Amino acid sequence: MIRAALLLVLAAVGCATVLPGPRVDASVAPSPAQRWIPPQPLPASRPPEPDPALVAQIKPGMQVTLQQLLAYALSNNPQTRSAWLNARAAAAGAASRRSAYYPSVELDVQAGYTHQSFAKGALTFDQWALTPSAQLTWLLLDLGGRSADVEEADRLLQAANLNHGAAIQDLLLLVEQGYFQYQGAKALLTAAQASVKEAQTAYQAAEERRRAGVATIADVLQAKTQLSQAVLAQQQAEGNVATVRGALATSLGVSATLPVDVADLPERLDVQPLGETVDKLIERAESQRPDLARARAQALAVASRADSISSRGLPKLVLGANASRSYYLDEPWVHGDNYSAAVTLQIPIFNGFKDTSDLLQARELAKAARADAETLEQQVILQVWTSYQAVKTAEKRVGSAQDLLAAAQQSSEVAQGRYKAGVGSILDLLTAQSALANARAQDVQARANWLLAIASLAHDTGTLGPPAGEARP
Repeated sequence: MIRAALLLVLAAVGCATVLPGPRVDASVAPSPAQRWIPPQPLPASRPPEPDPALVAQIKPGMQVTLQQLLAYALSNNPQTRSAWLNARAAAAGAASRRSAYYPSVELDVQAGYTHQSFAKGALTFDQWALTPSAQLTWLLLDLGGRSADVEEADRLLQAANLNHGAAIQDLLLLVEQGYFQYQGAKALLTAAQASVKEAQTAYQAAEERRRAGVATIADVLQAKTQLSQAVLAQQQAEGNVATVRGALATSLGVSATLPVDVADLPERLDVQPLGETVDKLIERAESQRPDLARARAQALAVASRADSISSRGLPKLVLGANASRSYYLDEPWVHGDNYSAAVTLQIPIFNGFKDTSDLLQARELAKAARADAETLEQQVILQVWTSYQAVKTAEKRVGSAQDLLAAAQQSSEVAQGRYKAGVGSILDLLTAQSALANARAQDVQARANWLLAIASLAHDTGTLGPPAGEARP
C-alpha cells in the first residue's frame, strides 16, 4: 500500500514537470526588434474646457492681462491640482492614523450544521445553529507608538500642504516667465520688422543710385544681402513668437494652440534699485520658501517614524471583549449566551532583531533627510544670491541698452542721409543699420531680462504669491 502511494506521488510530480505552462507569446512583442502594440488604444484623459471668460478675451485685438493669466492658471493647471489633491489625501491619512486611539468593533454572524454519531452510528445528533457575535479590541496603552504615528502623519500633511504652496509659486513663476518671454518675443519681432523696412529702404536707395550711375552693382548686392538677412531674422522671430505663445498657453493648463495674446513690452520701465540687502533676502527665503519648509517637515516625519519603531519593544495593554448568542433552529426557543472580557499585557521579547534593524534604518534615514534639508538650504541661498546679482545686472543693462539704442538710431539716420546725399558709402549705411538692429535686440532683451529677474528673485525668496482676491485650489 505504501509502495503504491509512493508511485502515485512520483507519477504526479512527473506530470507536473511536463504539463504545458502559460503562454506568453501573445502578451509581449513578437521579437526584440518589434515594439508591442496594445490591442486597444488606452483611454486618454480629456483636458478641461477653457474658461469661457478667458476664451472671450482671446479674440483679434483683445489682450489678456498678467493678473488674469495667473488667476486662470491657478485654478486650471493640473500641477497645482495634483498637489492640492495630494494634500487632501495626506489629510485623510492623518485622520486614519488617529483611528488607533479608538476601539475596533466587529460583528460576525455564523450559520452552521453539526452532525455527530455515537456507538458506531447507533446514536446520531443533528443540529442547526445561527450564532451572531461581537468582538471589541481596544489598545489602551502603547507608551508612545500611536502618538509617534500621528506625529509622522501630521508632518507628512504639513509637507503636502507646503508642497502645494511650492507648486503654486512654481506655477506663478512659470506663467510670469512665459508672459515676459512672450512680450520680449513680440518686441523682437517688431524690431526685426523695423530692420526689414530699413533694409528695404537701403536696397531701394542703392538701386536708384545705380540707375543714376552713381553706385555700382556691388552696392546693390550688398544691400540685397542685408535685406535677405533681415528677412531671415524676421522669420526666425515670427517662429519664436509662436513657440513662446504656445508655452504660455500650456502653463495655463490649456492647449498650446490657444491663440493667447498679451500687451506689448513697455517701452520704458520704472527700474528701481533693490531696497534690501542680499542678507535680508536670504533670511526671508529661509523663513518663507515652501519647498525648504517642506524638506524640514519631511525630515521631522522620518524622525517620528523612528520614534514609532522604537516603541515596538515596549509593553502594550490591550482590552478584548467578546459576546455571542447561539440560536438552535431545531428548537426556536432555546439559545445559549457566551460573554468574555480580558485585559492583556503584551511584552515583546525577541523577533530576530527585526525591530533593532528597523530602528537603525529609520534613524539613518532621519539623518539623511536632515542632510537633504541642509543641502536644499544651501541651494536656496545660492538661488537667492544668483537672482540678486541677476537683478543688479539687469538694472544696469536697461539703462545702457537705452543709451545704445539712442546712439545707434542717430548713427543710422546720419548714415542714411549721407548715403542718399552721395557722400557716404553703402558699407557705412549697412554697418549702421546692422548696429541699430543689434541695439534694438539688446534693448528688448534688457527690458525683458529685468522683468524676468524680478520674478525669479520673488520666487527664490518665497514672496511670489497669487493675485490678491483670487480664489485658488
